[in-house]
Amino acid sequence: MLYYLAEYLEKLFHPPGLGLFRFVTFRAAGAALTALLIALVFGPKIIAILRRRQIGEQGKKEAPKSHMAKAGTPTMGGLIVLTALVVPALLWCDINSAYVVLAVVVTLFLGGVGFLDDYLKVVKKLPKGLIGRYKIVGQVSIGLVLGGVIYFFPDWFPPGFREIHTSTTVPFIKDALFDFGILYIPMVVFVLTATSNAVNLTDGLDGLAIGTVSIVALALAAITYLSGNAIAANYLNIPHLRGADELSIFCAALVGAGLGFLWYNAYPAQVFMGDTGSLALGGAIGSLMILVKKEYMIPVMGGIFFAESLSVMVQVAWFKYTKRRYGEGRRIFKMAPLHHHFELKGWPEAKIVTRFYIIAILLAILGLVTLKIR
Repeated sequence: MLYYLAEYLEKLFHPPGLGLFRFVTFRAAGAALTALLIALVFGPKIIAILRRRQIGEQGKKEAPKSHMAKAGTPTMGGLIVLTALVVPALLWCDINSAYVVLAVVVTLFLGGVGFLDDYLKVVKKLPKGLIGRYKIVGQVSIGLVLGGVIYFFPDWFPPGFREIHTSTTVPFIKDALFDFGILYIPMVVFVLTATSNAVNLTDGLDGLAIGTVSIVALALAAITYLSGNAIAANYLNIPHLRGADELSIFCAALVGAGLGFLWYNAYPAQVFMGDTGSLALGGAIGSLMILVKKEYMIPVMGGIFFAESLSVMVQVAWFKYTKRRYGEGRRIFKMAPLHHHFELKGWPEAKIVTRFYIIAILLAILGLVTLKIR
């Protein structure tokens, strides 16, 4: 919105300085600062409302016993992240950009699914919240919308997008584009469902999910900017997606919102994001990867999320196999997801989170390196 307001005022009055709004880097910086300020200013107010309405985390039986002390901590703090993300995105981005519209819609929709789940669990006191299959229906539905728009309406995007709208880049291989063809929409559904669930599984320790998402978002800010810059894309030999650099503003807002929420979510947490935040953030990361044709990089840049999900799948599969084979279920990890395994090994919570951050930073750097090493 500010982009068009500045453009209008510049034509009308010709004041100095408004030309800065034409630069993506300036608007990205503005979005990040705005998001950070919104989270820091409105965070305490939202936390106070949640506490006053007794919207607190319930003790989870599937978590280590030490987590019982966290019962009663305000949850649904994802409302802070969503507010701090969406408002700056709408203010600083080009709101006519198909890239931005789709990223915002996916984020808000999955945030709504998560909000319903949190509401049923915390307010309505339903132990399981939103039944799993209904949650999957929501994830699949928005995946069908995103995949359908890209597949059937590629002309909504800037020129050049149609030629690669069902393709994705392949890391470490030069001039390689893999075309999903008619399988593109199912692929989008799978990616969105997987990433939103993966971030949800990662959200088990104070500051773990939001910090990791912020690290990935920072790397994605660079990738989206480079993809939308013709000179940089040509130098790196990656597809030039005209207009995709607008997503770097969305990513910058996500980083600012994440850091602002981390101020209150760092150990010991004053608020938890709940499914309201984790499903929305997972959807945001997944949609960004899809829109800039970097789906194959998700296991690399989102390696923490991938490892957390894989640990759960391996644990469940091994338990079922050994129970069928030996009559007694056995476990590979002390507890899944992976962060709980390290907790039960005696690692302090803050140390686990810090070490996961370090790994996430290294994986983000590796993801950026793949742009050149091909």
